[in-house]
Amino acid sequence: MTGRWRWWVPASCLSWWSSPDLWTCRLPPWSQSPRRWRRNVKWKKWTVESPANPENLSTKTVTKRAQATGRNLLDVPYGDGEAEKLDIYFPEAVSEALPFLVFFHGGYWQSGSKDSSAFMVSPLTAQGVAVVIVAYDIAPKGTLDQMVDQVTQSIVFVQKQYPGNQGIYLCGHSAGAHLAAMMLLANWTEHGVTPNLKGFFLVSGIYDLEPVMHTSENAPLLTTLEDAQRNSPQWRLKTAPTQPVDPACRILVTVGQHDSPEFHRQSREFYQTLRRGGWKASFEELHDVDHFEILWNLTQKDYVLTQVGRVPSPWTERVLP
Repeated sequence: MTGRWRWWVPASCLSWWSSPDLWTCRLPPWSQSPRRWRRNVKWKKWTVESPANPENLSTKTVTKRAQATGRNLLDVPYGDGEAEKLDIYFPEAVSEALPFLVFFHGGYWQSGSKDSSAFMVSPLTAQGVAVVIVAYDIAPKGTLDQMVDQVTQSIVFVQKQYPGNQGIYLCGHSAGAHLAAMMLLANWTEHGVTPNLKGFFLVSGIYDLEPVMHTSENAPLLTTLEDAQRNSPQWRLKTAPTQPVDPACRILVTVGQHDSPEFHRQSREFYQTLRRGGWKASFEELHDVDHFEILWNLTQKDYVLTQVGRVPSPWTERVLP
């Protein structure tokens, strides 16, 4: 049967039913795609049954494996706040002249953690890429403005710590993709440094926050229309087009085939806005994955989002006009 997730869907997805035509998470027919999310109630972890996750591991378990390698710096402060910390995972050959992928977790700005978000570390470090996982204050403690500021601080920190890097690539999923996209609008001169940004991987993101105001997810965020517009990269780039700081910087906007209609709409419209604004952007709908399965594909060595370290990179080829 084709239907909506009811018992296996994460809590953050349940409130989307308040706007069923927009945010409802749907599954492909069970007979064709038996994968589903499962919650371990005792440990409050999420796993997804998928070919990309044959052991049904939780994201926290995969993160602990990455931490156990010892090739990392954990809980590095990038600011003065309690949550302003990041983890850095290094390849075997450590050098300042490395490409860095900086990841921002999703969770509708009110859940998620860096301590369960290092699932793409192994394939990337194997290719000589350093991976940075960023923590930020989630709602209700953190506001959208604060989260955007913290993400900005984290990138400034990486650039200052590793000024000889071969490029900083930003990657975010869902709400994390929103935070990454907001960096297209950052005023780096205010921070005294211009990061060596080479690319953006925006995975199933939210770029127009006004629809979120009409869901119960806005309760902890308390987002007003002014807040939504100020923190919507789609609205800001459309109303006041911003030219790329580095015209060579590339942006890949992706969405899962089985993502909900609103994620498809927002991803396509944001891609179109970027192209009209002169950004080197491309769009890709990833086959046979939904909003959550797309994350586990980040663990695959031959997946497009884990090709940063390869030269020439299949990812680079995809985003060239």
